[in-house]
Amino acid sequence: RSNRRAYAYLLIPSDDTLTPIARRRLAAIREFSELGAGFRIAALDLELRGAGNLLGGRQHGHIEAIGFDLYCQLLERTIEELRTGEELPEVETAISLKVDLKIPAGFIDEELHRLRIYKQIASTRSEAEVDALYRDLEDRFGELPPPVRNLMEYARLRILGRARGVMSIERTAQGIDIKFHETARIDPERIVELVGGGSGVTFAPPATLRLQSAPSRAGLFSSIENILREIA
Repeated sequence: RSNRRAYAYLLIPSDDTLTPIARRRLAAIREFSELGAGFRIAALDLELRGAGNLLGGRQHGHIEAIGFDLYCQLLERTIEELRTGEELPEVETAISLKVDLKIPAGFIDEELHRLRIYKQIASTRSEAEVDALYRDLEDRFGELPPPVRNLMEYARLRILGRARGVMSIERTAQGIDIKFHETARIDPERIVELVGGGSGVTFAPPATLRLQSAPSRAGLFSSIENILREIA
């Protein structure tokens, strides 16, 4: 500690007697040795132990009430505000559409690789980056399974929503609710045209657009994206 460097020696049985999971844990310790790498080791351990339906459409308790994606974004925002001591001015779009979001082990079998892909998807900041990552994943791994395509479209909706001041996009029993922040950058005339155009979209004060009949899973993302593009 302090100015003294410490060493720890871990004694293990011969490699032949180790289980595959044990080998992966040891590989993670070797790879993630820098300061602050504890989170990545913990995330890998969670996946090895079994994360259940953590990234799926079914959740429990307060996470079920607000959605896993919204829960994570609220947590990240609170941590950042506590760290900086000031409120974040940018509106982050929380999305809860009750669809599966994950990279299946059958698509990418290496846990560490899947964690890196999750980070890449979450780090996209433009539609061009989403499209480029989509093509890259297809080139490397083949056709994307539905849960991975859902992840990519979530990233696209988050980008479109942030640019328009959308606070949340939520799938409910009544349809799809798109709620705007008071500083939302939208054209009121476009809203009037959209609501009056027979598209099944209604406006609920103070700042919510509702797509009354929730589209099928196949057209879910494209329907929401079209609305967000219409109001820009």
